[in-house]
Amino acid sequence: MKKHLLIGEAARRSFIGATAKALLLTPLILVATLSFAQGNAASDFPSHPIRLVGGFAAGQSSDVIARAYAAALQRILKTAVIVDNKPGANGVLAAQSAKAAEPDGYTLLFGTSGQLVINPALYAKLPYSTSDDFVPVAPIARGRLFLVVNKDFPASSLKELLAYSKANPGKLSFGSGGRGITSHLAMEILKSATGLDASHVPYKGATPALNGLMAGDVQVLFDSGGSLLPLVNSGKLKAIAVSTKDRYPPLPKVETVAEQGVPGFEIYAWNAVLAPAKTPPAVVNRLNAAFVEASKSEVVTMAVRAAAHDALQMDLPQLSQFMKSETARWAQAAAAAGVKPE
Repeated sequence: MKKHLLIGEAARRSFIGATAKALLLTPLILVATLSFAQGNAASDFPSHPIRLVGGFAAGQSSDVIARAYAAALQRILKTAVIVDNKPGANGVLAAQSAKAAEPDGYTLLFGTSGQLVINPALYAKLPYSTSDDFVPVAPIARGRLFLVVNKDFPASSLKELLAYSKANPGKLSFGSGGRGITSHLAMEILKSATGLDASHVPYKGATPALNGLMAGDVQVLFDSGGSLLPLVNSGKLKAIAVSTKDRYPPLPKVETVAEQGVPGFEIYAWNAVLAPAKTPPAVVNRLNAAFVEASKSEVVTMAVRAAAHDALQMDLPQLSQFMKSETARWAQAAAAAGVKPE
């Protein structure tokens, strides 16, 4: 009997030891399994179409660039890449849609600077956080804004525009694609810096705003070059200033805002692609590599150039830091211009 008890005790101790070892190994097994699953997911990625969600209307500069990337990515990733336009509310609708998607790399936000770093300065209760709800996937491009007027407007420089507004108080208005987008806030900053007297007329998109300028309903527009430059080149619009620190090479005679008496004035509109938070790092890296390759394709370089943009080149940690610094910069700019969150 005693012998049987000893055997039973030995078995019990052996079982307990094996169980303890299994419990100690379980976290390691889970980590290894998770790592394998993520690596396997990345190796199989993508297995079905990818959606690029944009908060802009079809035909705008960002849309044209997004579609060029979609075309290049389809060849690289060997799957359909669909641009899903969800315009409205300064890109809030698009950001909410992307935020709510599964974090699997199949839904990406083709973001704009207004959507990612300016909206936090405009909305007291923004339903998404660029830093908390998304992870950077790829920088895309940044572009200059052009201050333009109708060909018959009696001003061909910023100095002449300021003189006109002073001589005609309350008669000058400027259009934009909506309250709070980059072009609107850039104009508010210009007004704050120069004393320009001009009232804001928001439109539902950049194209209606441009139509308003062409029709004479507004006198000034400060926007990116994709749709403006063909009209400038054909003589239907006059470009009287450019927003960046350097002149735009194809229009060498158009001075920058800084050159025309506003030192330090420098504004860009830019794009970056983000994924929902918790997207596996391996998938993010796969996507980043694909976007980098796509940026070198002819279809993308032509679209970026046509929009008067330049490639935005940085790695993912730099992109993350860039967005943080841009958020702080625009918050300060909005406050200085008297634009308060609503």
